Parts: sequence; structure tokens; C-alpha cells
Amino acid sequence: MNKIRITKQFSFETGHALYGYDGKCKNVHGHSYKLSVTVIGTPITDTNNVKYGMVIDFSDLKKIVKSEIVDKFDHATVFNKNTPHIELAKELENRDHSVILVEYQPTSENMVLDFADKIKSQLPSQIELFSLKLQETDTSFAEWYASDNS
Repeated sequence: MNKIRITKQFSFETGHALYGYDGKCKNVHGHSYKLSVTVIGTPITDTNNVKYGMVIDFSDLKKIVKSEIVDKFDHATVFNKNTPHIELAKELENRDHSVILVEYQPTSENMVLDFADKIKSQLPSQIELFSLKLQETDTSFAEWYASDNS
């Protein structure tokens, strides 16, 4: 059977600060992230299936990524839960701002690892996550490949 990769792209705005960093990124700032999600699988061959010929319906992939990533991270501020910005995080939450406290330093590298775990856990069993590309700026991005992590 032929394996096919399909990719869906997403965008969202997220703020963060890098705890303990020695440059400007220690300050709260934001990015217009672009996330490319590539899955791999075999197209459905059952001609009676409404999704005949698809690896996964793009709308089904969109639902997964939106619920696990985009809807949570869009217009949120992400902090390491051990950050000295914890008082700021509490103040933002008290003012009805969306704040996400994570177990990791919220770099693109760690975020893409987190996103891979979240997406993999929601994919149908016959579909595999092939790769993720998280673009932080026009010229900077982190990539995750399943083949690098097997």
C-alpha cells in the first residue's frame, strides 16, 4: 500500500517569556506562530466510505490541532511554571487573561515537542504524525520528525 503525507497549516498568536534567559527574550513578548502538521497514512480504499481516497479528512485533522493547540495557545501567554513572572501570571489570570503554565522553558523547541505529544494522542490509530514545523518568525523555526524520535 502506498503511504501518503498530508499537511495542514495553522497560525496563532502567543506571548511568552524565557525564564533565566540572558537576552531580550527574558521579557514578556509575543510571536505570530505558524504550525505545519504533517501526518502519514494509507488512503482509504473502501469505495463505500464517504472519506474514500483520503488519508484523513483535512477537517478532522483541523479539529484535532485546533482543540489541542490553537484554541488553547492562541492569544495566551505561556510561562515556565517556575518563572519569577509567576506574580505577573497570577495578575494576568485575575484580569481574565489566558495564561498557560508549563513544565518546560517555552522555547519553540520545547513547544514543538509538547505539540507532538498532544497531537499524537488524538490521531486515529491508522494515522501517524510524520512531522511538525513551528515557525516563530519569518526566519526562525523548530522542526520535529517522528523518524528522529523512534
